[in-house]
Amino acid sequence: MSEATLLVLDADPPPRLGRLAGRAHILHGDERTLASQLPLADVLLVWDFTSNAVCRAWPGDGPRPRWVHTASAGVDHLLCPELVASDTVVTNARGIFDLPIAEYVAGLVLAMAKDFPGSQELQRQRRWRHRETVRVAGSRAVVVGSGPIGRESARLLGALGIITALVGRTARPGVHGTDELPALLARADWVVCAAPLTDSTRGMFNAAVFDAMQPSARFINVGRGQLVVEDDLVAALTKRWIAGAALDVFSSEPLPPQSSLWDVPGLIVSPHMSGDIVGWRDRLGTQFIELYELWAAGSPLPNVVDKKRGYVPTHD
Repeated sequence: MSEATLLVLDADPPPRLGRLAGRAHILHGDERTLASQLPLADVLLVWDFTSNAVCRAWPGDGPRPRWVHTASAGVDHLLCPELVASDTVVTNARGIFDLPIAEYVAGLVLAMAKDFPGSQELQRQRRWRHRETVRVAGSRAVVVGSGPIGRESARLLGALGIITALVGRTARPGVHGTDELPALLARADWVVCAAPLTDSTRGMFNAAVFDAMQPSARFINVGRGQLVVEDDLVAALTKRWIAGAALDVFSSEPLPPQSSLWDVPGLIVSPHMSGDIVGWRDRLGTQFIELYELWAAGSPLPNVVDKKRGYVPTHD
């Protein structure tokens, strides 16, 4: 293959692509220049995975990249109708964030069960107040989303002695179907959302779902903010329909200072950081280079997204 043109939708810091020197003609773009550069590119690396610029700039007919890779697990920011209808291959960063996010989920479960936020606040007030905490071993969790992040989260929760049910789009060995979710929610102490954002999952965690949960249950979202009807969650926490929640993702990011979510009792807010461990950008860059080498050699690519479903299908 002759030297291909690689277009990078940049973010700061930029990816380290030195290994591709002399093997790819690398262009750098931003939201302003993307539309004019896309017809020139064979490959698009969406390094700025917080941007929706690809949907706005994607060309309908005519030249366009043959392959798009996003440095993220989610692909909802890419999948405009024109891209879905095209023959362009889309891949994601599946495998990079699975264990870090699962560790974050397990940490949140322990933090809420043992009331670490309460201890920190009492320490700040210099108050000595003994409390009883919740035992996690023997409790029940439901993890919604049976992809790698959901499976790894279920595995780590199981290591804590939590009886965990994994819920996916369709039932298969080891995975419950979504039709079983209401019955599972009614018994769950922990409900973890790790689902992809699609037309069928948008707003799936709403007032009816929170009302179906036990008053002692706690909810964690590490999937996408739009999976949750945030006003319904605020109401559920305020009215004590559920005992607590933790959100790492939000409908609008960054979460604005005036958002009511900052002050909701029993809610832990974190800034979309559950998968971001030290060195994560280097891992993303290395993964893309390895995929590029496969693509340049004409070899099949892993992590290929089913563009109509909106995620990488799980076959096991």
